[in-house]
Order: sequence, then C-alpha cells, then structure tokens
Amino acid sequence: MVSISIVIPVYKGAKTISGVIADLADELPHLTASYEAILVEDDGGDDSWQVIRQLSEKYAWVQGIKLMRNAGQHNALLCGIRAAHYDLIVTMDDDGQHPASEISKLLQKLDEGYDVVYGTPESKQHNMGRNAASFVIRFALSSTMGVEASRYASAFRVFRTYLRDAFAAYSSPYVSIDVLLTWGTQRFSHVFVEHKERKIGTSTYTLSKLVNLAVTMLTGFSVLPLRLASYVGFGLTIFGIILFIYVIPIRLLLLGYTGVPGFTFLASMITIFSGAQMFTIGIIGEYLARMHLRLMEKPPYVVHQKTGETVSQAEKAITP
Repeated sequence: MVSISIVIPVYKGAKTISGVIADLADELPHLTASYEAILVEDDGGDDSWQVIRQLSEKYAWVQGIKLMRNAGQHNALLCGIRAAHYDLIVTMDDDGQHPASEISKLLQKLDEGYDVVYGTPESKQHNMGRNAASFVIRFALSSTMGVEASRYASAFRVFRTYLRDAFAAYSSPYVSIDVLLTWGTQRFSHVFVEHKERKIGTSTYTLSKLVNLAVTMLTGFSVLPLRLASYVGFGLTIFGIILFIYVIPIRLLLLGYTGVPGFTFLASMITIFSGAQMFTIGIIGEYLARMHLRLMEKPPYVVHQKTGETVSQAEKAITP
C-alpha cells in the first residue's frame, strides 16, 4: 500500500483548516497506513499558525511550516512538496471545498498508470468574477503544459513524489506547480469530483491575483508573448508596406494628389505603429524584469518556523 503526504497552503485559514484536518483524520486511515499532512502557513496575518500548532499537538501526523513572509499559494505549495516524506502527494485548499472523501477517486485513477491526476470540479462554487479569472489561468496554462491537461487543471491534485526531482534545483520566485510538473511527466489525467460550497469566509484569490498568476505563467514559463509581439510587429510591417504602396505610387503618381488631405489617416497609422512598439517593449520589459529578479537569486519562499521548534530555534535556522 502506498503512503500519502497531504500538502495544504494555509492563508487566512484559521477558521477552516481545523475542519479540513478533521475530515482527513476520518478518511486517511481507510486509504493507507502511512500518511502525513503538511500545513504551510503563508503569513496571512491571522491566527492560522496558532491553530496549526494546536493541530500538530493533537495529531502526530500533522506538521506545520510557517513562512517568513507571504510568498503566494504556489510558492507555499513548493515548500510543502519539498518537505513531503511519502510516495504520493495530494494538494488541497484550506477552505474545505475539496472533500477528503474524494481523494480515493484520484488514487484509483492514478493506479491506471498516470503520474498526475487532477480532481476537476463537477460544478464550481465560485462567483462569476472568479470563474472568469480561472478561464484566464487556463488560457495561460494551455501555452505551457498543453491544452488537454490545462483544461482540467485544479488545486486538488495527486502526483507521484519523485516528480519533484525534475524541479529540485528550481529557485525562482515565480512558481507554477502545474508547469513544474510537466518538467517531469506528460502522463496527466483527471476525474470529476464534488466541489463543496465555501461555508466560512470568502476566497482571498481576487481577480487581480489570478490575472497576475496568469501573467507569471505566460512570461515566466512560456515564450508565447514574445512570439505574439513578433507576429504583431511582422503584421504591422506588412501593413506599412501596403500603405506605402497605396500612398506613393497610387495616390501621388497615378491620381496626382498633393498637399496634406491624408494627414488624419497618416496620424492614425503613426499612432497604431507607436502603440505596437510600446506593446512589444512592454512584453520585453516583463521578461527582462523577471531575468533581473532571478539574477538577484530571490528565493521562492523563506521558512520562519516549523511545529516542534521554539522561536529561538527558528531564528537560528534562518540566520546567515
């Protein structure tokens, strides 16, 4: 029987994470004899760390990791994934919308020979804005991990722990777990699972955060924006040549037009070309900014404390 590590990033989850662990405590003994839950507190500023410490005292299989500063969901996931000890890793949200009872479906599908299985919601319990943002994320994923796999991508996933070897040396502050998993395998699949309605609080994943995540995936793991800029530049160059042929040989030589009757038209063309140039420069600037931050060797996360440590031990562990 395989062993399972549950990795959960916790951000402002003080009121919900206890219920998630209670559900796991009921379900995991039926799935495996060896299991653990790694809760990565992403410096949400609430009482989540205190709750996690209480849970680790109550359940011997629960381990908590507190990050020094807010790093983001995928960065926190990366931290938990690297701390996992067992054969399989299951990632879940901290809000209780991913039922522990559905983990068995993911494991059964994984046994068919896949390396990664997503728990795709049968119907999402999100508002219209969140669903629109999720569409943007899927578009970004389609350019980096393949259309078929990205269509069913979800934060509720199971994968084989050895896949993390493919990104063991990854140290960029920009992280997408789904893209990193494609570095180790192309054997992806999915199953449809229940997606519970959130009973406490509201999602902290705003539209702006999801759009920023999409930009990160597009510019951090894909050359699609650069190709798009090239296509735009090439298309406008062809358009400019056609415009030149129209203005000089046809209007001037054949029709004999002189003066400045086409000033408005030409000014509009200049505006279009200037906008295209600024668009292209902006895309290149995004890539240069990310290269700059990578050269600074900014870590994807910094661990502040783990359950079982005293504050002094934690401070000593991060002292250069």
